[in-house]
Amino acid sequence: MSKDMSYAAVMARKPEIMKKSIGIDYSDFESGSIAFDYEKMMRETGYSLEEIQKIQAETGVGNTPILELKNLTALARKCAAPGKGARIFIKDEASNPSGSFKARRAATAVYHAKKLGYKGVIAATSGNYGAAVASQAAMLGLKCIIVQECYDSKGVGQPEIIEKARKCEALGAEVIQLSVGPELFYSFLVLLEETGYFNASLYTPFGIAGVETLGYEIAMQFREKHGKDPDAVVVTNAGGGNLTGTARGLIKAGAQSKVYAASVDLSGLHMAADTQFNKKSFTTGHTGFGMPFSTWPDRSDVPRSAGRPLRYMDRYVTIHQGEVFYITETLAVLEGLEKGPAGNTALTAAFSLAQEMDKDQMIVVQETEYTGAGKHVQPQLSFARENGIEILFGDPKDEVPGKNIILPSHPSMIKAKDADLNHMRKSLIKNALKINVEPTEADIEFLAEETNSSVEFVKEAIASLE
Repeated sequence: MSKDMSYAAVMARKPEIMKKSIGIDYSDFESGSIAFDYEKMMRETGYSLEEIQKIQAETGVGNTPILELKNLTALARKCAAPGKGARIFIKDEASNPSGSFKARRAATAVYHAKKLGYKGVIAATSGNYGAAVASQAAMLGLKCIIVQECYDSKGVGQPEIIEKARKCEALGAEVIQLSVGPELFYSFLVLLEETGYFNASLYTPFGIAGVETLGYEIAMQFREKHGKDPDAVVVTNAGGGNLTGTARGLIKAGAQSKVYAASVDLSGLHMAADTQFNKKSFTTGHTGFGMPFSTWPDRSDVPRSAGRPLRYMDRYVTIHQGEVFYITETLAVLEGLEKGPAGNTALTAAFSLAQEMDKDQMIVVQETEYTGAGKHVQPQLSFARENGIEILFGDPKDEVPGKNIILPSHPSMIKAKDADLNHMRKSLIKNALKINVEPTEADIEFLAEETNSSVEFVKEAIASLE
């Protein structure tokens, strides 16, 4: 008898498909209630930091340079109060084989797939991770399929996503492009079941552990060159894995650096709405992913996401689309460095945050990405115009996502805006309570860890919800 391949039937088989395609039984870590053993799950990677460093070194991943942006720092100081303006640095992850930090996630995941005997890997991603998985799969001789949410119902695709598809195909992957909507995850599950390939998800313990080397390297490199840890590390935040892995690496190095999340403010746009899909000029690093994944990480393509950003962030700021485009061009003109929009999201936030800090302090953007035909400012702005978005010069605080993009008239107008972390913490607690159980003391302790708060905070939040 043939299998029922209806949407409902495939989604019902999700736990079985996931277990077979990842090799992890997530029930081993669950309590039957809200809490689960996160650290035990992370240990299931089976690799120490040293082993991951060795795995990554075999394919030329990691040990990327840190560059000081002296000219951008000088510009920030011109906009800052006397005595303010921290030194700005970037960790140049574009020098990884596939052109982004996601080579670290992919190296560990693809290595693990090869070790377990899988013939191929599949990843659902519209971003740099697809190229990273394709690159690592090619090096290790595995087949690779990348599933992309690429275009709207009219068949119009975003320049940046199309750019990444080209790169995946150039690296030997088969790319399956879908329109925005629920068919992405359904198609992903069907492919996993039909091929028997490994689920090289962004959110497995293997993938997150791969990013730990990035945080660890930052601490070690700063200590070697500057004799101390950076005062702040700024991370572009979307699904939360980037921030989680980097923060865990900093912790393993014993670093005291503050960890700041940064996202492009796309409030008001629905990421899964067909009519709004092409109204945004950023495919990642925006609040459409950053906010919901922070307040409920387990919305990813695995039963329990290993990316838990609220556990680790000290601050969360947002910036505008026009500000990122401005800093992208400024980086090229002042520093001679062309980089893609994802890392420049954090760089834009760092430019603003540096002005709050003292001159003797140091702030580092923990990743850069490659740039290409579809990632440059001009094709992005041209695509925005074609979709009815007005391009203006003025004050970015007046920007309305989906209606206009406002490039700052002066760099002093670039201002990072703080998100309300306590509100986000309460949202996570509210989401956790939706499973309709009476929270136990273990659940409350777990939620305190999840929200980087306290048992008292969690109890007060639960009481306010009641």
